[in-house]
Amino acid sequence: MPLEGPARIVSELTSRGYNAEREAVTKLASADNPEATLERLVDDLPETALVVRTDHVEAALSAADSSAKPPAGGQEPPSQPDSEDPSVSTGESATHSSAVEGGDPVETKGETTADRSVDPELRSLEITGDMTGESTGTGEYSDFVSVFRDRLERLGSKLRGRVNHRPATAIQNMPGGSEAGMVGLVNDIRSTASGHWLIELEDATGTFPWLVMKDREYADLVAELLCDEVLAMEGTLADDSGIAFVDSMYFPDVPRTHEPSTADRHVQAALISDVHVGSQEFMHDAWNRFADWLHTEQAQHVEYLLIAGDMVEGVGIYPDQDEELDIVDIYDQYEVFNEYLKQVPGDIEIVMIPGNHDAVRLAEPQPGFDEDLREIMSAHDPQIVSNPSTVTLEGVSVLMYHGVSLDEVIAELPEEKASYDDPHKAMFQLLKKRHVAPQFGGHTRLAPEEKDHLIMEEVPDIFHTGHVHKLGFGKYHDVLAINSGCWQAQTDFQKSVNIDPDAGYAPIVDLDTLDVTVQKFS
Repeated sequence: MPLEGPARIVSELTSRGYNAEREAVTKLASADNPEATLERLVDDLPETALVVRTDHVEAALSAADSSAKPPAGGQEPPSQPDSEDPSVSTGESATHSSAVEGGDPVETKGETTADRSVDPELRSLEITGDMTGESTGTGEYSDFVSVFRDRLERLGSKLRGRVNHRPATAIQNMPGGSEAGMVGLVNDIRSTASGHWLIELEDATGTFPWLVMKDREYADLVAELLCDEVLAMEGTLADDSGIAFVDSMYFPDVPRTHEPSTADRHVQAALISDVHVGSQEFMHDAWNRFADWLHTEQAQHVEYLLIAGDMVEGVGIYPDQDEELDIVDIYDQYEVFNEYLKQVPGDIEIVMIPGNHDAVRLAEPQPGFDEDLREIMSAHDPQIVSNPSTVTLEGVSVLMYHGVSLDEVIAELPEEKASYDDPHKAMFQLLKKRHVAPQFGGHTRLAPEEKDHLIMEEVPDIFHTGHVHKLGFGKYHDVLAINSGCWQAQTDFQKSVNIDPDAGYAPIVDLDTLDVTVQKFS
């Protein structure tokens, strides 16, 4: 089969145990006879080579030119026409390449891409908040107490300077008519017979009720509340001191003075999620077009790829899922995912977190994959970290969270506050609460730990999620929120729950400006 595009060249090289630099693949694709040049290249590679570099390709091309010189007085043999790269922006007339089955995983550890056009010294990638290997929870009652105490202490510290905070028991002993302030966890939300709202806050000493009058301007904020989030309230105690009438309400929130960091040079990151290899609806053609595009000049500044969970479809995730699987063994799913991962240019840095379809615990925070799965997904030696984690790319912090709690936010809040059509608005709510999964005991499974790993301690510059299979992005107090869609067409299960996915999209972020462009490959 002829080598018609960059992704097919990468697949052929990786099937033989090699990774490749982007510029090297481009030169191979533009050769008069890519297939013959590749064979010559592989024959001449040093035995210790793991990555095909540009100088390797140039040597093969020079050797081909020398052998193709016609004898004196003779005619040059006709050359084959240059192959054309497929269209990738619209998906039309695209050459569909496929991942190569079999072959050993590419080992890239210790190998560098010093010969590529971008100086690797300009790159920086740091991970914070990775709790892989640090889980201490045993499920004991004390673990639950610890995680909520930690949440209240750390998020409460962002609020205590805004109100004259008093513990719940101290407020109970204050005289009627006094001004009071309290920071606590939302323990209960209910409406009264008169249409007012009663919010019960809890701290380490007890609970105290706060009444939000329906005719006050901030009464609309009650619709945004979730149980177990941290909140501050100020108000006036009733005559009997048994309740307080709310005058103001505060969230931990992103400060309006927040100024995001940006990179010092023009560099881009591709943000994707929910690949779902193993599903019959995995869009392999769209993925191949994406991989082809990453090898083109248009994508020359894409140096980072962030994948926010659900690499594979998994097994037993929802009823009758086995009827929609193309690959029924979970380890085989990851093997094939790794083959698709090999199509990505070898000089792109990759960071991955797990999702609810992946083979890790469902309770959040989810630790990164175990050693067996890391070995399977060894292409490019990716950074595999927990869900959530923060990755800082050249000074730009990206909070990566798969996004299961978005279902809860969308279910609990009014449609104008959060919806599947505008998933970034639900993300705005999490930024406002400074917590990726505030509500305990609902659909989102939360693991009790000594500390709450789901708090947004620092404000990220970019908040990246997936899970809901919808594309949406926008800015909240200058934080760029992106839900990156998916790579899976609509399944029968999704039809049954009325999910119409946005599939085959890749949001591309300019890290020097935080501008977003969306490439469509479906």
